[in-house]
Amino acid sequence: MTFARINAILLHYRTCGPAGAPALVFANSLGTDARIWDAVIERFSTRYFCVSYDKRGHGLSDAPAGDYALDDHLDDLEGLLDHLGLGRAVLVGDSVGGVIAQGMALRAPERIAGLVLCCTAPRMGDNAMWNARIQTALSQGLLPMADPVMERWFSPDFRRDRPVELAGWRNLFLSTNPQGYAGTCATLRDTDLSSAIAAIAAPTLIVAGDEDLAAPVDLVRKCTAIPGSRFQVLAGVGHIPSIEQPAALAGLITDFLKEVGHG
Repeated sequence: MTFARINAILLHYRTCGPAGAPALVFANSLGTDARIWDAVIERFSTRYFCVSYDKRGHGLSDAPAGDYALDDHLDDLEGLLDHLGLGRAVLVGDSVGGVIAQGMALRAPERIAGLVLCCTAPRMGDNAMWNARIQTALSQGLLPMADPVMERWFSPDFRRDRPVELAGWRNLFLSTNPQGYAGTCATLRDTDLSSAIAAIAAPTLIVAGDEDLAAPVDLVRKCTAIPGSRFQVLAGVGHIPSIEQPAALAGLITDFLKEVGHG
């Protein structure tokens, strides 16, 4: 396990692959940690320098009190890139990780060789939904949300056919710090990049799951406001394709990396 103090926040991160190789940086979704990317990263770790990290409020990273602004997450990610000496990378983000990736492409375009945006949008949900989740997390913890979240994260086939894995990912969700979860819900409540993403110049692959109840296909399609972006839908996949169909997602990413000449 590797840690760094970034902007007074302890971040847990992991690296694998040859130093100096083209970099892929993976940002996790709400209520998860870097492990959601393991089955994808193993397909790239012989050729790319892969970085995954627990964003603030999640996993083994610090979970400071209060709301987290998008800029807080961007400061953390940019600081981690500096810590690792990475000038340019392709960012791969799921859900709020994808929002962070969009924000980084707007803040520091010179550092972004490409974006892979999974099951995300420039604006996710509405204030009422996020405020309700914040209230529940801070007053009751995550248990009341666990089963509804699993239905939003995973396709019906996954929930029926892979019950042991489902139980494990439910445990991961329940292990999330309620304060960190609430703070990141505030990020999603307060972030709307809808009018900004037309300025993103990085090559962009957008991936949706046709069984995603958290970010339905038509919502994810709003990312196509990014000029020149390519949009793909994975069949039989919910909100976290890196878990349900890592090989299919890795195949899309591989083709994208070849197209943009990253590695």
